[in-house]
Amino acid sequence: MPSFDIVSQTEMPEVDNALNAMKREMDQRFDFKGAKCSIEREGEVLTILADDDLKLRQMHELLKGHLTRRKVDAGALEFKSQEKAAGQAVRQQVVVRQGVPQDLAKKIVKAVKGSKLKVQVAIQGDQLRVTGKKRDDLQDAIAMVKDMKLDLPLQYVNFRD
Repeated sequence: MPSFDIVSQTEMPEVDNALNAMKREMDQRFDFKGAKCSIEREGEVLTILADDDLKLRQMHELLKGHLTRRKVDAGALEFKSQEKAAGQAVRQQVVVRQGVPQDLAKKIVKAVKGSKLKVQVAIQGDQLRVTGKKRDDLQDAIAMVKDMKLDLPLQYVNFRD
C-alpha cells in the first residue's frame, strides 16, 4: 500500500554553515565594528548576544537571510523572549525546531480526516505516516496539507508505492 511520511527536519550542518557565514559578514560590516555581538549554537538552541535592540534586530535579519541562502527554512526558528544581559546588552534564545509537535500533528490528522480523502494518517512520534490505496489520493493529501499554511516547514519523505 502506498505511503509517505510528513516530517519537519532541519539540517544542523547547514545551520552551522549559515552561522559561520553570518559571523564573517558581521566581522566585515561597518555597523558591527567594535560591537560585542555574537551568536553561538549548543545543540538545537542558538544564543544571540547583542549590544542593543537595534543590533539584535539586524542579527535576526542576517540569520534569516543566511539560512535562506543555505536552503534552510527560517520558519523552523522559534524566537524566545529577549532578556537583559550586562549593561545595555540583550540576549535571546532561538530554538531550531525539529519534528512535528503533538498539537500540530493532531490538527493535521483532523484536517485530513475531515477532507474525506481516502487515506489514513497515523502519528508516529514526531512524524506522521499517511497511507492510502492510490498514489493520487496521497498526492491530494500532500496538496491539502500544503494549503493549510502552517508556520512549521514540513517535508514529505519516504514516498513508497
